[in-house]
Amino acid sequence: MRQSLLYVVLAAVMVMVSLPAGAEGWTPRPAIVKGTGEKCVEPTDVMRKRHFEFILHQRDEAVHSGIRTERHSLTECVECHAVKDEEGSFIPVDAPGQFCSSCHSYAAVSMDCFQCHATIPDGDSEQGSKQR
Repeated sequence: MRQSLLYVVLAAVMVMVSLPAGAEGWTPRPAIVKGTGEKCVEPTDVMRKRHFEFILHQRDEAVHSGIRTERHSLTECVECHAVKDEEGSFIPVDAPGQFCSSCHSYAAVSMDCFQCHATIPDGDSEQGSKQR
């Protein structure tokens, strides 16, 4: 009995060791849709690590100091990263599988930005400003 358990554990360890660390399909990656702009306001690696800092700083400057800029505004993020479905309607950036929700789900991080902010571009003439 103990010997068969040892064989099972040893076989499991051998299988795990034989798999490459980044094997495709081992850990599902978020589906990141490329933005529509020429380039982001910050390098991609910086945005992946620090976007929440930029958004919080932008919020504090706007709310506490009345300073509104476009560089790190959530509106500009939505303008660039919202995509359209087959019918040509915008899909909210926080919808399952979309730009924001894809990474936030992957990282198990909640986002509350869109309780107040628009999830699709404001300038869409067919839909206007839509909020959750």
